[in-house]
Amino acid sequence: MATYRQVARTILEGFHRHYRAFQAITEDARERFVQRDWSAIQNSARQRISFYDTRVQEAVAELERIVNCAHIDESLWEDVRRYYEELLQFHPQAELAETFFNSVFCKLFHRTYFNNRFIFVESVLARRIPLPQETEYRAYFPVAEGIETTLQHIIEDMQFGAEFANREACQGHLMRAFVEQVNIRKLSDHQLRIDVLKYPFYRNKAAYVVGRIVTEHQQYPFVVPVLVNQHGLLYVDALITDVEQMLIIFSFARAYFMVKTRAPSALVRFLQGLMPRKRLAELYSAIGLHKQGKTEFYRELLQHLQSSDDQLVVAPGIKGLVMAVFTMPSFPYVFKVIRDEFGESKPFGRDTVLARYQLVKRHDRVGRMADTIEYSSVALPKSRFSADLLAELEASIAGSMEVEGDMIILKHVYIEKRLTPLNIYLEYANDDEAKAILDDYGRALKDMVAANIFPGDMLLKNFGVTRGKRVVFYDYDEVQYLTDVNFRALPKSNDTQDQLASEQWYSVAPQDVFPEQLTTFVFPNPRFRKIIEALHPELADVTFWQSQQQQIQKGMLPDIFPYPQSIRFQYQSEPSSA
Repeated sequence: MATYRQVARTILEGFHRHYRAFQAITEDARERFVQRDWSAIQNSARQRISFYDTRVQEAVAELERIVNCAHIDESLWEDVRRYYEELLQFHPQAELAETFFNSVFCKLFHRTYFNNRFIFVESVLARRIPLPQETEYRAYFPVAEGIETTLQHIIEDMQFGAEFANREACQGHLMRAFVEQVNIRKLSDHQLRIDVLKYPFYRNKAAYVVGRIVTEHQQYPFVVPVLVNQHGLLYVDALITDVEQMLIIFSFARAYFMVKTRAPSALVRFLQGLMPRKRLAELYSAIGLHKQGKTEFYRELLQHLQSSDDQLVVAPGIKGLVMAVFTMPSFPYVFKVIRDEFGESKPFGRDTVLARYQLVKRHDRVGRMADTIEYSSVALPKSRFSADLLAELEASIAGSMEVEGDMIILKHVYIEKRLTPLNIYLEYANDDEAKAILDDYGRALKDMVAANIFPGDMLLKNFGVTRGKRVVFYDYDEVQYLTDVNFRALPKSNDTQDQLASEQWYSVAPQDVFPEQLTTFVFPNPRFRKIIEALHPELADVTFWQSQQQQIQKGMLPDIFPYPQSIRFQYQSEPSSA
């Protein structure tokens, strides 16, 4: 029989195996970047998502071998938790190791034991001195070397592993851009310090250098995208200092970054200092630590439930046929639970829905598909459910919920950022707003299509509008790869009887799609249909969709930038993507 020390160290070693594997595949992003092996970068990002669950299962199996887990020994596991907390006292990834402990324990025992006696519902980090942010960044002092030499050192210290196409040109563009920002804010080089995170943030075809300019009274964040040309040479593409643009780069609708970090809590606090609107959960997820993101979100939810009293209600918008969706007005998220039965127009089952949400989770979301947080056995106070919502859930998801005393247990739930449904947004939009948002709807479709994603159901109710007025897709029950769809031109007939027939006279297979019907199907309102047809006429052209399929089949990764073309340095003529 293993002692509590052996059990605790077994769990911690399981975490160490996970983090070593996680960091190894993350660090490989640098070499793949300079080699322009874009498909390998995306494959690594997909593989990395499953690393955590694999290591948790290994730790569970090892514990079941060395200790009796058929029934919980409360005294033993209280000692295990206490000793594990001691082991994390100076651990650089303590918060991640806490989450790993929770995952292992929750695989072994019933949820009635999921409290602070046995797991880390509350992090012990709150009671300790936080790890210094300085462990994650380098500080530069222009007063000693001047702005130009400082920028040169920043670029050199990144150690990208490849040469720049024209280092002097890169430094020149950066120099002029930085000087412009300094001049705007009326600062001299002796009045500032530049802090830069030690390691670049890799994603798809770009590496991002992230830092801040620090003055006596304020700090100014910046991001520098670095791209690689077809010869494997690097160039600096832009200087981004607008926080709103940084929020888009770190958006919940984009793939997770690959970034090396020894002290994630310090890195995340640095990022939150640059983007105060970003929650801890979002930032942990953004750097690929999505399990930690889930932990931080759940803690945030528990805190919000304690500090608020409004009820959970049916989410506004058209009721979905596959998901029951509800929200809390004071909490900016929606909860989605798969219905027990779908409408007749949905010829698939629960397993298909689960697979499609996983497809999106592992795919490049290109800034157009909302990230989802997936939970099992979520307990919420029954008193917080409105009567109307409770009746709706009892009628539609009875197989996915249980009542335990004064708690509602949701067996499986997805949680997403709450957005304004596009159809509702358009009801209140003026002409200029409608034109702008429909233009972005068309761009959102094109971005997803270029990334080999076909939304399936393109109705406006399945898209949302973010705070920054960007269109994001969030309903994945009909998602599939674009290359699996058969795009067809509408058959033509000279037969009068065919033309007058009440039903279609031609055969249609399950995977057939007719783009010519898109605007009529999605836009019954002629005003909006006219706008989309003027802005994006190719969406109704079958050759557009077929050509996109051909590019994907050739292995071409799309060029999709998470920042405006207008701020790019124009000395580099050939495109690349972020």
